Amino acid sequence: MNILTPSRPDPVTDIGTIREIIGQNQDLSRYKLSRKIAEHWNWTNASGVLKDMSCRNLLKRLEDKGHIQLPPRRHSGGNRMLRQRIAVTHSNDPISMSLRELGAVSLRVVHRQDPDEALVLHLLETYHYLGYSYTVGENLKYIVRDGQGRVLAVAVWGSAALKVKPRDDWLGWDESTRISQLHLVVNNTRYLILPWVHVPHLASHLLGRMVRRLSSDWSTRYGHPVHLAETFVDHQRYPGTCYRAANWLPLGITTGRTRHDRYKTKHVPSKLQLVLPLIPEKDMRFALACRSTMRQEVNS
Repeated sequence: MNILTPSRPDPVTDIGTIREIIGQNQDLSRYKLSRKIAEHWNWTNASGVLKDMSCRNLLKRLEDKGHIQLPPRRHSGGNRMLRQRIAVTHSNDPISMSLRELGAVSLRVVHRQDPDEALVLHLLETYHYLGYSYTVGENLKYIVRDGQGRVLAVAVWGSAALKVKPRDDWLGWDESTRISQLHLVVNNTRYLILPWVHVPHLASHLLGRMVRRLSSDWSTRYGHPVHLAETFVDHQRYPGTCYRAANWLPLGITTGRTRHDRYKTKHVPSKLQLVLPLIPEKDMRFALACRSTMRQEVNS
């Protein structure tokens, strides 16, 4: 259960190495340069896939702060995934019925280059209040259809928030434990029941089905399980009813800072964080046992 991935490089101690590799490879594109540096660090996920996108994001942040100078961009126009985003024709006929009347509801993982990928991205970008650009790092996308093949919902699960006080306090994590165990936490970054779908209890029902298979799907894709699910709900917009109905535990309100806000100058809306253990709490070696008193404090 104590599954560890290779340590993330420390840009503070490795900055000299980064500059040396850049200096020796001025002819490489930013893409090839990030792969070369990731290979130098052996920076991979648990299944051995090179984390070149994470490396590229790190290099961009170092350049923004003036620590390094990357080669000029060879392509303009923003992120490749955004440039390829297209509108997808879909039905928006009202679906109003009971869960039983939906028939056999199917829930499927959507992989890269999957025929449904463009549809999932279009639906999230068009109908989710946060929109959607892309997800960096490990992630899974699901699409849900009813017995007639009509799309009901889509969801995205991604890497956990880097630091968040309600979760870290609840788990009892110190800094080193958080760094080594964070890959065992998965974040439900987007969840959308399509606006023309009106089926009582559908949202909590689908959440339950997703989390029952989530760790297995994650292991198949990335070579390691996940043990805790988290999400963040804009509590000024939504009460998080479907998560509570699916037995998620509300932990508290976030501070409204982003993961890159080192100087406490960036502010985003505070969110209600909820979590759901995907394994029995007594088996969560990376967490402290959940005390009944803590539950009472959270729910009060």
